[in-house]
Amino acid sequence: MKNPNKYSISLGIALLLLCTALIMSLTGNLAQTGPVVLAVFLFCAYGFSGFSSLNGNVFTALIFAGVTLALYYPQYFVQVGDFRLTGLIIPLIQIIMFGMGTSMSLRDFAGVVKTPKGVLVGLSAQILLMPLMGFLLATLSNFPAEIAAGIVLIGCSPSGVASNVMAYLAKANLALSITITSVATLLAPFLTPLFMKVFAGEFIEIDVLDMMWSIVKMIILPIAAGLLFNKLRGNRAQWLDRAMPLISMWGIGLIIVVITAAGRDSLLDIGGLLLLIVLVHNLFGYLLGYWYARLMGMSERDCRTISIEVGMQNGGLASGIANSLGKIATMGLAPAVFGPLMNVTGSILAAFWHKRPPNGSGEDTE
Repeated sequence: MKNPNKYSISLGIALLLLCTALIMSLTGNLAQTGPVVLAVFLFCAYGFSGFSSLNGNVFTALIFAGVTLALYYPQYFVQVGDFRLTGLIIPLIQIIMFGMGTSMSLRDFAGVVKTPKGVLVGLSAQILLMPLMGFLLATLSNFPAEIAAGIVLIGCSPSGVASNVMAYLAKANLALSITITSVATLLAPFLTPLFMKVFAGEFIEIDVLDMMWSIVKMIILPIAAGLLFNKLRGNRAQWLDRAMPLISMWGIGLIIVVITAAGRDSLLDIGGLLLLIVLVHNLFGYLLGYWYARLMGMSERDCRTISIEVGMQNGGLASGIANSLGKIATMGLAPAVFGPLMNVTGSILAAFWHKRPPNGSGEDTE
């Protein structure tokens, strides 16, 4: 740990500013709390960076700072000149997927052969549990159709690279996590449109083939380009391995900020209830994924892995799909809320499991 004094002071200032923001809100000055709330998250981010146990929350705190900016000053994140910033979403997703491809090789998919049971259990948990839970929550929410469809969309999306980070921190089966994420991502162009047709068809019109092509452009082509680049470069361009995770994180952050600004009015109307529904979706994903894997006789490490893979969906991809349908300000709201929220809950769960080494009971897939 670094010198703790200045980081502790930073967290203390954040707490004082949070109390100030709450007092201002309760006294009818909510509209003026923007700079104070922004400062809360910035001081938290700096304070977290000084403690190894909290360092994983720095990026999440910065995301919340960006969301605060988008809510209080949306005009800066909607349009620049004649260019609407939502036009950045799909290229950013493609860059992130390209980065995922450069970090992969065909050997990563050997895990399907080595651990078929773990992969099948993980994928079936995602396919069976999350779309159905999304549909139930969307139906109960009584939200406008396009916003409800966004909840279903989260459930129909594959897991993302954030799940791999959390699996590592939770002392879960990282190789299995990477394999499930990779296979689920490559299956997404086919499975996500079909599940959206089944579960979200009553909310909005779904063109399955059009959505398939949109996801192919966002996922398959960039990942294939990344795999090819990785194959051709050999041991050269090592700087890219260091740069791409950082680029991906900031890309996801920018996507969330742009979506928040675009859907600000709707988010202010339903934000509290949407946050609750997305939280329930996320937590049930962890819970049901874990016990589903237990039921299938998986080891503790693999149960943790599948729990995280089911609970942490690819909000960035869901946002890109919503944008490709021209519904970023409505259908894109649930993914925008889900992204930072799952990082918070995932970090808490990973920290909890990190302190409790798996006992290795059950069948191990390694």
